[in-house]
Amino acid sequence: QVQLVESGGGLVQPGGSLKLSCTASISTFLMQHMAWHRQAPGKQRELVASIRTGHIANYVDSVKGRFTISKDNAKRILYLEMTNLDAEDTGVYYCNGRIGSDEFWGQGTQVTVSS
Repeated sequence: QVQLVESGGGLVQPGGSLKLSCTASISTFLMQHMAWHRQAPGKQRELVASIRTGHIANYVDSVKGRFTISKDNAKRILYLEMTNLDAEDTGVYYCNGRIGSDEFWGQGTQVTVSS
């Protein structure tokens, strides 16, 4: 069973930055698709950013230019660097990975943007 463990969440002021990490129990090279999702209070979980084989990244429009997804296959870590955060970015951020038809999720890390 593949395990994904997120870290790096916390409380940050509007305009601030955070860098989330997702450490995998296996090589991230094996996961042809990895992503960050988030769930805001009272809302459905949404895809924020994804990265697939060849380090091709995609972002939801609301985070383009502010968030950067990357991964370090040697360290088995997926990152989400977030800048210029605002209250709309508040939520639980989940790491997701796929190998073939199998999908894996982390337990989530809370990000709160508030003054």
